[in-house]
Amino acid sequence: MASTSRPIYLNLFKIKLPISGIISIFHRLTGVLMFLAIPVSLYLLQLSVESISSYESVVSLMLYPLSRFFILLVTWSFVHHFLTGIRFLLIDIDLFLDKESVRRSAWAVVFVEFVLMVVIVVGVFL
Repeated sequence: MASTSRPIYLNLFKIKLPISGIISIFHRLTGVLMFLAIPVSLYLLQLSVESISSYESVVSLMLYPLSRFFILLVTWSFVHHFLTGIRFLLIDIDLFLDKESVRRSAWAVVFVEFVLMVVIVVGVFL
């Protein structure tokens, strides 16, 4: 029987992922989050178009801090998923394939995402 040096278990919390790996994981998580937000969003949209009083109740619901946090989270999910998707499309057409370009494009996504979220929060929430 041949001896292997493979680990018995893999502790994912001890692995230091590069920024491109972290971006990729968050791309998947934001896709799931947006998918799960669809029923809530459609229900609120349906409720808001029924009558003036139901519209006002939806607007008053959106003023709660938890609702604003939900909106902010879904907005961040969309921004991150969109920007990372563009990055992946560029990689699919053989751009930014070397190690340094992959790292720089991942950091560019983080930077642009931060700037867009600041603009959105200042423009909408304040």
